[in-house]
Amino acid sequence: MPLHVLVAGGGTAGHVYPGLALASALRDRGHAVSFMGTEGGLEAKLVPAAGFDFHPVSARPLVRSLSLAALRQPFAQLSAVREAGILVQGTDIVVGVGGYASVPAVLAARRHHVPIVLHEQNAVPGLANRLLSRISDAVALSFPDARRSMPRRVRTAVTGNPVREEILRVPVERDRLATEGREEFGLIEGRRTVVVFGGSQGAVHVDRAATGASRQLADRDDLQVLLITGPAHLDDVRRALPREHEGGLLIRVAGYVDRMDLAYACADLVVSRAGATTIAELTVCGLPSLLIPYPYATNGHQEANARALQRVGGAGVLLDDQLSAIVLAERIEGLLDHGEQLGAMAERSRSFGRPDAAGRLADLTESVQALP
Repeated sequence: MPLHVLVAGGGTAGHVYPGLALASALRDRGHAVSFMGTEGGLEAKLVPAAGFDFHPVSARPLVRSLSLAALRQPFAQLSAVREAGILVQGTDIVVGVGGYASVPAVLAARRHHVPIVLHEQNAVPGLANRLLSRISDAVALSFPDARRSMPRRVRTAVTGNPVREEILRVPVERDRLATEGREEFGLIEGRRTVVVFGGSQGAVHVDRAATGASRQLADRDDLQVLLITGPAHLDDVRRALPREHEGGLLIRVAGYVDRMDLAYACADLVVSRAGATTIAELTVCGLPSLLIPYPYATNGHQEANARALQRVGGAGVLLDDQLSAIVLAERIEGLLDHGEQLGAMAERSRSFGRPDAAGRLADLTESVQALP
């Protein structure tokens, strides 16, 4: 029997992309899917572009300090729950994908006795999902480690973190995509390629270290670097890069790349932050990585994400306070110059990945409808 599923949450790409991957899997099974989020989050742009109905709600982030805004928050939350309730009443299942935008829909679902599934992307669950798990029918986890932070009575299942369809194609079509990627980015066939990025908005510390590391590696005529800086940092990074010379390191810089499948297909090694979506994409593609966790991530969840992949041998970890141009250059050379080790890392990364995550999450979503 076809279901109507409401996917709620967003704010960042790390919440929106898994929700879209789930929505596509459910739509392929004949179910109707719509989204609820905020007008200021990425979901307001990405969801309609993917062909799904989007309904804005006036959710607000949790205020953690004592202030006038904190005193007003319960009233604002009640208003958002009432808004969400109008949509939830016509829904068979609500799936919360994290972020404060998921809270009103999940609370409204509880009020109207609609089954609830939560999806947690990180190894350390966020505050919203920890609290909402107590009233949910099931919680889908991307990392087994996250079970430790959930109440024992909560039904959990490790589904993995769904990634976009175009990323899933990389292992199957790597040669074709790599050829397209080299043309897109101006890279040279035959050189080993390091792809460096700090997330959709970039990361200044990573950019500076990568710029300095490029100076250290300037004489390497067998290497090339694709540095994705984030739009705001592009001009500064270009000015700071060493001047290329014939027979030396090839450096290509981009402010933003909307075809990450092409970048991944070209990569022999990825240097990046350790967001949940990044790790899901790297492991689905079977790519070895050097992860630099964002040090101010809530509850240290990026380091926990990175350590989970490091423990199985799929990544190296370099903490942000240890990051420098010299150290980064040494770590890159240490990996790329030992092909057997790099190949083993790639295989262990691939074994950690869950390319069937969207299907697993869709299975779990369908299953709560059958619960008593």
